[in-house]
Order: sequence, then structure tokens, then C-alpha cells
Amino acid sequence: MTQTEDLQAIEAQGRENARWDRLHQLIGSADGKKFRNFAQGLTFELMMGHANAQLQKMTDRYLLVRDQSQPLELNVLDNYQAGEIRSTKNLSGGESFIVSLALALGLSHMASKRVRVDSLFLDEGFGTLDDEALDIALETLVGLQRDGKLIGVISHVSALKERIATQIKVVPR
Repeated sequence: MTQTEDLQAIEAQGRENARWDRLHQLIGSADGKKFRNFAQGLTFELMMGHANAQLQKMTDRYLLVRDQSQPLELNVLDNYQAGEIRSTKNLSGGESFIVSLALALGLSHMASKRVRVDSLFLDEGFGTLDDEALDIALETLVGLQRDGKLIGVISHVSALKERIATQIKVVPR
């Protein structure tokens, strides 16, 4: 080999090393944690996309976003407060319920690609809702029912008893 060929080979090897070093910086670590976080982040983004699609059907107020400092944590962008990004820990009971419902529906949408998910059972949470949030939740559930899903609601809220025609009442004896 000539000196020029040697220099070209060294430069090519340097480019290849830089490529592998960049990959290592992004997802490499001895314990595999960086790669796990990377893979979980991809799934997290997919789930957030499905949840946001459900959330937009319910309300134009909220959008789920990733926390910048904790990439596997959720925040909520609140359009009614000039796009303020809020922690999910600071949501009211009704807001938490709507966001949780969107996440559950997003997860069920992800699962439905491999497994058919035809039933959804909600146990409580309705007592934390104001009238507007209750209307949003019930409209969402009615829409799911129209799409062929079986929706079960377990609740003591009297407003639900009035609005849901088919009921199973459990009476202690």
C-alpha cells in the first residue's frame, strides 16, 4: 500500500469509528439502560400519539407531551391557559380522569393491532367530574359503544344512573 492509500484507509476507519461512537452516545451503555430508555421512548411516543388522538375527540383543551427533563414522564399542554405545560400531578380530579381515559383508550388502540379489545370497564372516577367533564366522558363512551365496544361503568354517581339505560344493580343482603 502506498502512503495515500494508507491515509484514505485511516480516514475511512475514522468515519466508521465516529458513526459507531455516535450510536454509542445515543443508545449504548454497559448495562443496556440507554437502549431500554430509547426503545421505551419509541413506544411511549406511539402511545402518546394514540392517547392524543382520543383526547382531541374529547376536548380541544389538552395535549399530552413528554417531560423535557424526564423523557418517560408525561406533561399536559393546556390550550386554555395559553399553551402552558402542566405536570400531570397538578391536574384536578376531572382533568386527571379525562387524561387517564385518553391514555387507556390509546393503550387499548395499541393492543388492538394484535389482540381484539372489545370491552372497557371503568371503575369509579366519575365522582371527581364536574358536569362538563362528565358530559365529555359520557359522549366519548357513547361513541365507543357506537363503534361496537362493550362499555361497563361501575359507579355510585346518580347522574350516571339517570343517563345509562342498561344497568345491573348490586344490592347487599
